Formats: sequence, structure tokens, C-alpha cells
Amino acid sequence: MEKFRVGIIGATGMVGQRFVLLTANHPWFTPVVLAASAHSAGKPYAEAIGEKWHMADPIPESVRSMVVMDAEADAEEIAKQVDFVFCAVNMKKDEIKALEERYAKLECPVVSNNSAHRHTPDVPMVVPEINADHIRIIDAQRKRLGTKRGFIAVKSNCSLQSYVPALHPLREKFGVEKALVCTYQAISGAGKTFQRWPEMVDNCIPYIGGEEEKSEQEPLKLWGHLAENEAGLVIENAKLPVISAQCLRVAASDGHMAAVSVSFKHKPTKEQILDRWQHYETEAQRLGLPSAPKPFLQYFEDPARPQTRLDRDFQGGMGVSIGRLREDSLFDYKFVCLSHNTVRGAAGGGILTAELLCAKDIIQAR
Repeated sequence: MEKFRVGIIGATGMVGQRFVLLTANHPWFTPVVLAASAHSAGKPYAEAIGEKWHMADPIPESVRSMVVMDAEADAEEIAKQVDFVFCAVNMKKDEIKALEERYAKLECPVVSNNSAHRHTPDVPMVVPEINADHIRIIDAQRKRLGTKRGFIAVKSNCSLQSYVPALHPLREKFGVEKALVCTYQAISGAGKTFQRWPEMVDNCIPYIGGEEEKSEQEPLKLWGHLAENEAGLVIENAKLPVISAQCLRVAASDGHMAAVSVSFKHKPTKEQILDRWQHYETEAQRLGLPSAPKPFLQYFEDPARPQTRLDRDFQGGMGVSIGRLREDSLFDYKFVCLSHNTVRGAAGGGILTAELLCAKDIIQAR
């Protein structure tokens, strides 16, 4: 197949770099445009990055000399050159909303890592293994925007990407009523390394601005359902579970861990929970999407696993690791889970969403 031509908006940032790395040898996508701020525009990508390349693997040779474009000033030209863009920018929320809508109205689909449009009613917030059907709302969004090709789809916050996948197969079967979640989040989630944030060495910060609200509210949109009303097709958020979250920044380079306690409408046995995790099949797997992990979930009997350093790269960073399932004195059960925050939780999740949109012909080559 002929590859889709991809633009990466925010290509010099932490998540943008991950998009560059993951698309450079992708079977469906090839990056043809890298865009960033006016400060980086006009420079070869390697020069614009300078000493701020944060990935373990080197900058791909195919993009080292690619001249960075201005994400704002060159929007019209970028939209002409690509089939769609990934967006991961560091701007004010209103500026991000305006930028993404501008690209959409230029008939350029946007797959966004940003939070700005997560609560826009007709913008699907997609985890392909959980709510692939939500992409049907894009027709309504296109009507609002007055576009034929252009639209915006977003991914959810990185903090959710360990515990929501673990809860989802259980919610479908047994009904999750409430959950208590404490996340332990790596510094790359703040766009940092230990070299750039030495204060985090041997440290833990018990606050991440806005993260707890996202961790409590965004799952309800993911678990929402499509419904018809006088305005047409809408996403109605789920009412349950009630989630209480605390989010801590910890001294790990990559990988977000969560400690979860959960109560069910119909309490399962431990064996039933393990069976659901082991045999859960996803729409992404059924469609054969290139980035879809198989298996999506793995469970460790070893009580000392999962561990951030050992297990964050499960399935290339796209899988979710779970351990320590046991009964809880206040809730029904408790367990821990782990995901890679800049792969599954950011760029990799965005790429999987784009694969879904291409497989369903919602994104088409020009």
C-alpha cells in the first residue's frame, strides 16, 4: 500500500520526538512535514533539536535534514502537503483549540495528543481497544465545522492508560461502581529528563496540576455511549464508576504506575477477573492495526511485578501490565498496573488511533 503522508505538529517536544521515532519506520505512515514554533522553523530538524533529543534511539536519518516548518504561519502549506497531522504542542489551551480547528477547516484531519478538545462534545476521545465506535461522531463534527475531510480526534490523558484498560474488560462483564486510584507518574510526562530536572532525583512530588480532575472525569467520556438527540449523534458520558484519584510525580524516567481499589455491581471471583484479563480481545487486534498489542494486557503472579524499569516496554510500550490482584478491606479488590506514558499514553496511542481512522476510511489519502 502507498503510505499516508503525515505531518507532526510540535515535532521538537518530548511527545513530538516520540511521534517522529514511531512514524519513521511505520508500515502505513511516513513523516513528510515536521513543524514547531517560529523559533525552530527554517532549521534542519537535527539542528532545531540540538541537545534536546530525549529518546534512547537516535534521530532517524530520514528526518535529520528535514527543514522544520512554522506550525502557525505555514499551516496552509502544511495542510496541502499531508494526508493528516499529529499534534502535540506546548501552548495555551485556547491557542491549541484554535490551531487544531484551523487545520481541520483546512481539510486536514488532526489526531491530537493535547487536552484542549477532550471535552468538545463532537470530538471523539479514543482508545481503540475501549471505544473505537466513538469515531462515528466525526460526521457530526464535520457538519459543524463545514468540512469534508477535516476533523479532530484526541487521545485521553496519559494517567488513565494503565488503570482504564485494566478496568474496562471488568466493567463490561461485572459493572464497576467505584474506584480509588493513586498514580505514580514518570517525569517524561512533564516533558522532562533527570538532566533537565535534577530536583526530581531522589524525590516525589504529591501534586500534578489538573491531573486528578482528568483522571476522574475523562474515563466517563471514554465509557460513554453514542446516542441520538435533537442535535443529532452525541456522546453521552457514563455515570459510573465514581473515581477518586490522587496523582504523584515520582523519580522514574518513563512509565506511569497506578494502585487501584475497585468495587463491582456484581462481585467476580479472582479467577474470573484473571480470565477476563487473559482473554480480552480488542477491536484494534481484530482489525490487524500495526501498533495494536497482542496481548493488550499481561498479568504477573510475582508480587514484585510489574516494575517500571522492567515492564514499561511490554509490547513495544503499547501493552499494559497488571499485578498484585487481591481482595480489599474497603472495596472488593485491589491491584497495580503500569503503562508507558509516552508510547501507550501519548504518541503510540495517537498512532494507534490514526491507524483505526485509516482502517475505517475516515482518513483517506488525498
